[in-house]
Amino acid sequence: MKTLYLVRHAKSSWDFPELTDHDRPLNKRGRRDAPEMGRRLKEKHILPDLMISSTASRAMATCQVIAKSVGCPDARIIGDRNVFHAGSETLLQLVRNTTDIVGSLMLFGHNPGFTDFANRLAQTNIWNIPTCGIFACTFPVDSWSEIEFGKGMLAFYDYPKKSREGHS
Repeated sequence: MKTLYLVRHAKSSWDFPELTDHDRPLNKRGRRDAPEMGRRLKEKHILPDLMISSTASRAMATCQVIAKSVGCPDARIIGDRNVFHAGSETLLQLVRNTTDIVGSLMLFGHNPGFTDFANRLAQTNIWNIPTCGIFACTFPVDSWSEIEFGKGMLAFYDYPKKSREGHS
């Protein structure tokens, strides 16, 4: 069994127009939501074997905050520029290339790719994974190379405003 977590980066700041899209930092809400989502993961006793993040500042910052919240050591975090605005096919190849020693993988990245990827993996119909949203699915396989679209089973889907909407 393999478990994949897709984490969209927390809310980013548009206060610095001189920065490239890749370099935008988290804003106040993002700095609040990332630790909250990390706390929710910790409550579920989720500690991924590997975290791979887009190298975009907002994605890497989200990854680092969540890693700290769940107790994931820095040695289990990899930055990969190919995740930056990647589409479903690129993300699928990244997942398929993961070493099989890894049982649970957490990816940090961006929309629209992450929402499309999630929907294609587990045949869900999520309109939009919001900032700092987490989509988790499992696969009844022994090797990441066996992951295919439509074969994932939704484990949970959570996002910062969900508890404020009375759904948690």
